[in-house]
Parts: sequence; structure tokens; C-alpha cells
Amino acid sequence: MKPKLELEELRRGIDAVDQQILKLLHERVRLVVAVGEFKRERGIAVYDPDRERALLERLCGAAEPPLDAETIRRIFERLVDESRRIEQRHVG
Repeated sequence: MKPKLELEELRRGIDAVDQQILKLLHERVRLVVAVGEFKRERGIAVYDPDRERALLERLCGAAEPPLDAETIRRIFERLVDESRRIEQRHVG
């Protein structure tokens, strides 16, 4: 196989994975909004540092090469921050 064709095939694979990630992000945000509604109805604060810490520890502990715990932490910290922002927007 020609190198250009190999590269295009690899990129198609990345594109397919990105679509799966996007679908999962939509599902995650749907759940985040539902959690926000639950919390709003019960007067519970949006930010739960213990939950966030446990989530990051669990995910970092599951890191496998070539990903390392720090990379996982950075990715999920951003995801959690954006999820919290969305939750606050829907709750507030």
C-alpha cells in the first residue's frame, strides 16, 4: 500500500473514532444536565469536589500506555470543567 493511502486510511480511522467520541460526549452532557436538574430540585450544589477528585483518581488509575495518568487528568479536568459550566447554565 502506498504511504499516502496508508495515511488516508489511518485518518479515516481517527475520524470514525472522533465521531464515536462526539456521540459519547452528547450522551455524557445529557446525563450531566439530568444530574443538574436533580440537584436543582433538591437544593444540592453543582460543584462536588469529592466526586470530582474520585472521578479523576479512578480514571488516572486506569490509564494505559501510550496514555499516562497526567494526560488523562488534563483531558478529564477540561471535560469536567465544561460539564460543570453546562450544568450551571441549565440549573441557573
